[in-house]
Amino acid sequence: MMVKICGITCVEDARAAVEAGASAIGFNFWAGSPRCVSPAQASAMAATLSAAVLKVGVFVNESPAAVAEIARAVALDVVQLHGGEAPAGLRFWRACRVDGENVLDLESAAGADAILLDTAVPGLHGGTGQSFVWRLATLPGRRVIIAGGLDASNVREAIRAAHPWGVDACSRIESTPGKKDHRKMTDFIKAALAEAP
Repeated sequence: MMVKICGITCVEDARAAVEAGASAIGFNFWAGSPRCVSPAQASAMAATLSAAVLKVGVFVNESPAAVAEIARAVALDVVQLHGGEAPAGLRFWRACRVDGENVLDLESAAGADAILLDTAVPGLHGGTGQSFVWRLATLPGRRVIIAGGLDASNVREAIRAAHPWGVDACSRIESTPGKKDHRKMTDFIKAALAEAP
């Protein structure tokens, strides 16, 4: 089970996530997010992580050239795209929104290493704390990551409902936007790994 902690803004949170068993750390480069970090900040945090931990950059409607430049500067393993085109030669995850019973934007996921599903909320691109109907995350033949409204109280149910490749948490394991609550984060990771096949 791939377990990602997104919206990391400090070394202490990154280290705590990895110590608890997270397999991926997300750095948000969208200026509209309270969790936005600069490439320099992300690079400093990424440098403290082992090669076994996936360093994921989150981008919203960014140009392929800008994504590629930041990916190189930070040494990202994966770019997670909310809109925009994928840069050639980079491993990418495509974020698609779930609106009620409908999974939107799936046509944009061609070539993606994985599809991240999150709840559609107007004006927001993740970090909403709202969940969707998890059975919709069953996409045959595709690696799916469930995001949106996950914490220790419901991640096991989400995994049982859809058997995803991975899970992703952000706002519901924070004390304030951008600052992780280490107890909530650890409990989430342990719950997810306990349910993993």
